[in-house]
Amino acid sequence: MQISEAESVVMEVLWQRSPQTSEEVVAALGERQEWQEATIKTLLNRLLNKGAIEAQKDGRRYLYRPKLRREDWVMGESESLLARLFDGRVAPLVAHFSQHRRLSAADVAELRRLVDSLDDSQAGDAGHDRDE
Repeated sequence: MQISEAESVVMEVLWQRSPQTSEEVVAALGERQEWQEATIKTLLNRLLNKGAIEAQKDGRRYLYRPKLRREDWVMGESESLLARLFDGRVAPLVAHFSQHRRLSAADVAELRRLVDSLDDSQAGDAGHDRDE
């Protein structure tokens, strides 16, 4: 599912707290965006048409909630970025950021921990395969 950058801002509001009325979404976005109410309602309608959110009638208003999980959206966006720019591979992405000095010492330490945990889990999987 393709979600535009503007639509993702609306989704973030709904991912943080749901359900919400359009007025609540407008109020939440009014604090961080300079969008008119009509723009936000248009974005809500686009998201409804795409099936990313659903609306439930509640008296004279609608309550909006996400159908698309944030984790699923992030995974799709990540895979799309990797495919478009790095031939689907993570290592060249990390190399790109390291070459352009975009990795802090904390980032490097976290990457080391992730790689170590991957090594540990793969070693455990390999040992499991031998047992079978």
